[in-house]
Amino acid sequence: MKPAAFEYHAPRTVKALLELLAAPGEDNKILAGGQSLVPVMNFRLARPAKLFDINGIAELDFLRREGQQLRIGALTRHAAFHRPVVEGPTGTLLAEVARHIAHYPIRQRGTFAGSVAHADPASEWCLVLVTLDGDICAKSTSGERVIHAADYFHGTFATALRPHELITEIRLPVLDASWRTGFYEFSRRVGDFALAMTAVALRCDGAKIKDARVGIGGVEDRPFRCGEAESILTRGGSFAEAAEAASKTVKPMEDLHADAPYRRDLVRATARRAMERAMPHVVS
Repeated sequence: MKPAAFEYHAPRTVKALLELLAAPGEDNKILAGGQSLVPVMNFRLARPAKLFDINGIAELDFLRREGQQLRIGALTRHAAFHRPVVEGPTGTLLAEVARHIAHYPIRQRGTFAGSVAHADPASEWCLVLVTLDGDICAKSTSGERVIHAADYFHGTFATALRPHELITEIRLPVLDASWRTGFYEFSRRVGDFALAMTAVALRCDGAKIKDARVGIGGVEDRPFRCGEAESILTRGGSFAEAAEAASKTVKPMEDLHADAPYRRDLVRATARRAMERAMPHVVS
């Protein structure tokens, strides 16, 4: 199929784009990588009146570290993370996660910010954003605001982003050497959407876990931090106990790929394996 008719615009600056976004109409779409948008337009599940192509806006194409933050511009492609972009745990985690995203050609075009804007529950970058307590920077003609990851996701494909706003960048913390990270995803085939996945970041003093972040994705309508599992880990509990708590906490979606009990089992398995990858020397 082919998309319904639309107006195509290719602004060259953020200012010009924001002026276009501010015009009346809430069914307009922004095109970056287009790896999610173009297919749904072809099936006419999305019928934007106007399409704003941001690929010519050079000021959105950046990836850099500033202090203890990694700043990811709106045009940063998935492929940028095939290798660690910063030294230490954050760079290691991003490189591990990137190889699970779809297939190589898609990673050449799709963008980190585009995944966050799309807010698919099975998005790996959305899970990383929540797990690491990142921030989303959004601009409109009214100004700029920073949305914390915990406040951003409202449900499947639903976010705190307003119709006339543009995500200009994502900010992630650069974790120091006291942190250990791990990621584990289950999908039926390489490149398929995740049926369950877990990302963890553990701040350690020797074998003792002083701080824990356990993120679960692909199971509910949005990624989330599992506070119960985090509490068990910082109290000295085992990986198995924390994984069991995570599996009991979730309220799994059901679809043709997996029912609720199966997804609950997957949470138990992915959580434990992500923790073991973060700290492989610990007997779980």
